[in-house]
Amino acid sequence: MSIDPKLRELNIDLPACPATLVKLSLMMADEASSMAQMAALIETDMALASAVVRTVNSALFGLLKRVETVHEAIRYLGMAQVAGLTYEIGLRGAFPPNPLLQTLWDRAGIRGLAMGRIARQLDVDPWQAHTMGLFAESGRAVLIAYDASRYAHVQSGPTDEAALAAIEIEAFGVSHAAFGAALCKAWGLAREVADGVRCRTQAPSQWGQERPPVRKLLAIGAVVDALLLDDRQAADPQAIWRDMLPVAEQVGLHFEAFQLATTRVCERLNMPEV
Repeated sequence: MSIDPKLRELNIDLPACPATLVKLSLMMADEASSMAQMAALIETDMALASAVVRTVNSALFGLLKRVETVHEAIRYLGMAQVAGLTYEIGLRGAFPPNPLLQTLWDRAGIRGLAMGRIARQLDVDPWQAHTMGLFAESGRAVLIAYDASRYAHVQSGPTDEAALAAIEIEAFGVSHAAFGAALCKAWGLAREVADGVRCRTQAPSQWGQERPPVRKLLAIGAVVDALLLDDRQAADPQAIWRDMLPVAEQVGLHFEAFQLATTRVCERLNMPEV
């Protein structure tokens, strides 16, 4: 894998992908994989399987019946959603605990869940959408693990993605988007996911060079951030959708279907402010 020389300059080691997640990624890329195979794989790691079942039974998913096994969780939620949840738990565990990371992981969970559900209704790969949502800010976790005090100062600045990326480059020589994309590649995620993470700090006008699946993932991620995670814009969803109309056309998403699917998912999640 080719590594950006700027990433090498910081001498930061990316956390290794747990073996179970490596196998899970290969399984998700194989159309012949079954629910039983996936459940059996996750259940080989007792701690991971317990965390998956515990999380599925949380209020976030709102299941009417308590599940007792990973297989039941897959039956109720689907393979892509449970796979994404497993990756979320594995991603959290790959980094040492830090107060700065808690909000980041909370946002990642919400974003991944929402993007996967929206994608499923738009004929976009839900596994790629969910994992892009999870890994979107993973580069920040890398920088926090490298120098938490310096990143705390950086994070106290503007929340706009482009402005924050510029400050990261000034402080570290590279943005979190570059580290996030490198982590996606190191963990064997799809190229579309890595490219989406790399480009998410860019303006939509800069997405034109990306492949159509990547542009769609970027659009879904942008609207999820705006509606669920960006306090500054969440008060005016009409303004968000006015801005998203030309973006949807640009990336090849049917605007009405995109708006309807996103609205349904956001209302269903009904997440508190984070």
